[in-house]
Amino acid sequence: MAETSHWTGSEKYLCDPALAQAFHMARTLGMPLLIEGEPGTGKTELPIHYAKDRGLDLEVYPVGSKSNVEQFVARFDHVKYLRDSQIEILNAQREEKGLDSKLTTGDRNPDSLNHYVVKGPAAKAYSKPNSVLLIDEIDKAPREFPNDLLYALSHRKFIMPESGEVIEVSEEDMPAIVITSNREQELPTAFKGRCIYHYIGFPDVDTMNKIIEKHHPGLDEKVVRVALDVFYHLRRLGLERAPTTREILNWLKYMSDIAPADAVKKIAGLEGIGALIKTQADMERISRMIGVDESFGSNLN
Repeated sequence: MAETSHWTGSEKYLCDPALAQAFHMARTLGMPLLIEGEPGTGKTELPIHYAKDRGLDLEVYPVGSKSNVEQFVARFDHVKYLRDSQIEILNAQREEKGLDSKLTTGDRNPDSLNHYVVKGPAAKAYSKPNSVLLIDEIDKAPREFPNDLLYALSHRKFIMPESGEVIEVSEEDMPAIVITSNREQELPTAFKGRCIYHYIGFPDVDTMNKIIEKHHPGLDEKVVRVALDVFYHLRRLGLERAPTTREILNWLKYMSDIAPADAVKKIAGLEGIGALIKTQADMERISRMIGVDESFGSNLN
């Protein structure tokens, strides 16, 4: 039986009640949880922290522009199969010549096709019901990829290539599947219909404060307050790429080794702003704003 307790987060992950309910519902119903939201809102971190907190095996499939079901589920190693078949022929010839030594295939047998099936993250997760499977940034995949997953999601099984081996799990034993999307492209309606859906909005100041406390407990309150002021001020500017949760956590991690009074000055002076700003255009815009208004950072402390 898969793990279906109501998980509300861990020491390092703040899981809001609505997300916790959606995740619990998905696992209870044996359905994937599809999480959408802008980058840096903790979509990817949820299954990682859940697996770590519960001591479960985690399989990860980072989706790219060339992703396909073969990579995701399993592939047949034709090269290894052909080589082992040739070794079997050579060993038979050597035996005919009275030679005792044999070439090895590493305990593989060409008559057993399942020896040559290389399982991907999906097949591995389906083979271990009480596990976690992360399909990360599915919106980067070719259009046919999510459509090709419909059968497996609906029937809860995969058929291994060449060998015909069937890997199947029941609704109760379905691995915890989390699928993330940054909404770079709209996903097929039929695919979304097979999932429990949740949208993660960007954290407000109070929530971000709690997230920071989980990652950097004991950090000086004024350092955090000034950093949050700068962070949300930058997000309100309509930048090409607004800073995300991950980036303020990195900025504060760097500042945590500095004396609080000095850290406040550095933050107010936008020192280390490269932790938050990620494009040349945004960096130039901030530089121009500082040049026009020298109090841009100082008026935030």
